Amino acid sequence: MDVPREYVESAFSQLLGCRLQHLDSGVAEVALALEPQLRNRGQKLHGGAIFSLVDIAMGLACSASHGFDQQSVTIECKINYMRAVSDGEVLCTARVLHAGRRTLVVDADVVQGDKLVAKAQGTFAVL
Repeated sequence: MDVPREYVESAFSQLLGCRLQHLDSGVAEVALALEPQLRNRGQKLHGGAIFSLVDIAMGLACSASHGFDQQSVTIECKINYMRAVSDGEVLCTARVLHAGRRTLVVDADVVQGDKLVAKAQGTFAVL
């Protein structure tokens, strides 16, 4: 999917270091490398950074589903963390499960290699 850069990047995603890897209808893949500023006190990738990665990927999946000319916003999101990340990079794949007129339901997996790091599901409102 060929979309102008300003539609897929925000100042916040750039601040975190998120990198769009793939975008298709209702699907977005976004990578995040573990940089020193993203570590928690235990020196692992901060859960808030993972959650932000999920929210960014889900929002892009929504836009890729209903079009970048229409906005959507997070209504709610639930996340389960399975494992800590000590180094390297994680990849979040978000998929729209339901695209209604008013809401979208999105599923996301965060992986490091073949290991599941986090699983999330969110609901977005179409504005």
